[in-house]
Amino acid sequence: MTTKIIIIDDHQLFREGVKRILEFEPSFDVLAEGDDGAHALHLVEEHQPDVVLMDINMPETNGVEATKELLEKYPETKVIILSIHDDESYVSHALKTGALGYLLKEMDSDALIEAVKVVAKGGSYIHPKVTHKLVAEYRRLANTQTNPGFTQSEVRRPLHLLTRRECEVLQMLADGKSNRNIGEELFISEKTVKNHVSNILQKMNVNDRTQAVVTAIKNGWVEVR
Repeated sequence: MTTKIIIIDDHQLFREGVKRILEFEPSFDVLAEGDDGAHALHLVEEHQPDVVLMDINMPETNGVEATKELLEKYPETKVIILSIHDDESYVSHALKTGALGYLLKEMDSDALIEAVKVVAKGGSYIHPKVTHKLVAEYRRLANTQTNPGFTQSEVRRPLHLLTRRECEVLQMLADGKSNRNIGEELFISEKTVKNHVSNILQKMNVNDRTQAVVTAIKNGWVEVR
């Protein structure tokens, strides 16, 4: 099944680079490009894409405003925000408008392709570097409100559910490491890391990495550091 995509970004060279990466994936079809949030609405109306890659910073209508307007009119469209900002306030704002993904522009090609595939299926994808900061901040705020003197108790690895290696990979996901980083640290291939992540998601009954990390933090299975 083909995933129809539109790219909205005011930097032409960046758009071309993203398009080139996506076109390597046989199941992707890049239908159109635009350079402003207002333009995005017209392109979505014309092409009815599955996924819109939306830059957060644009001169006229920014990505967050455009996402909000777009999803009010076309709620079935799935949006991934592209940004240079890894601050959790930007991420929270983008997700509250209805975006299902948040990618930093420093992403590698594998992360971009994986994000589009996950979001196209209705899941969510947040750049690993941002995931760690976001869940750590939510954890801090929640514990400050409920227990000002909170300190995290001893981590209980979910060995009843995951293998030792999968527990190790889960901790690295919580640390915000990409598949490539994990592979380098564990001296295994990136393909093997992907297999571990897939097994973790299946065993934990979650749809994506972000849900896996949030669930692990809630259950005390990983350290937030």
